[in-house]
Amino acid sequence: MKTIGVLNLQGAVSEHITMLKKLDTVKYSLVKKPQDLQGLDGLIIPGGESTAISRLINQNGLFEPIKQFSRSGKGIFGTCAGLVLCAKTTTKIDNTDKSVTPLGLIDLVVERNGFGRQIDSFETRLTVNNIGDNIPAIFIRAPYIQSFSQSVTPLAYIDQYCVMAQSKNILICSFHPELTDDLRIIHYFIKHCC
Repeated sequence: MKTIGVLNLQGAVSEHITMLKKLDTVKYSLVKKPQDLQGLDGLIIPGGESTAISRLINQNGLFEPIKQFSRSGKGIFGTCAGLVLCAKTTTKIDNTDKSVTPLGLIDLVVERNGFGRQIDSFETRLTVNNIGDNIPAIFIRAPYIQSFSQSVTPLAYIDQYCVMAQSKNILICSFHPELTDDLRIIHYFIKHCC
């Protein structure tokens, strides 16, 4: 039985809890303070508003503890805004983005809201390397990965845009797997949590 934490500051927290409840091999825990990271095998950083989540990570003293959690080899899964927060560098409209302090957990550059505004949200199906085909993906004000280092393995693309990647214990995606009934991505993440 693995225990997966969900960062409970803002965003799609309840949707991730609902998804985790469907798995018999997992317990879940809500993370608001540094001590909440103790005893976890993995942490989900959910989608939401990356500026607000970034500010609350700092206010709650979680910035360094999350980085240490990652350095210890524990799994971290960032979805949508969680991808933005896990990145080394964020940009917005071709400028460096100063409104988010990224955690720098994965060596890539992410374009916030790269696919457009709320009105540009869309659904599609993806082939995700190492996971499967025909995976439903819901993109809401979604970022995309602009560039990444050799330490990062791209897992899925839409046209020329990388939308899912992994580097060791860090898994990130531009979309919202928690808004679908397909559990293949969360199973993959949990399998890689130690």
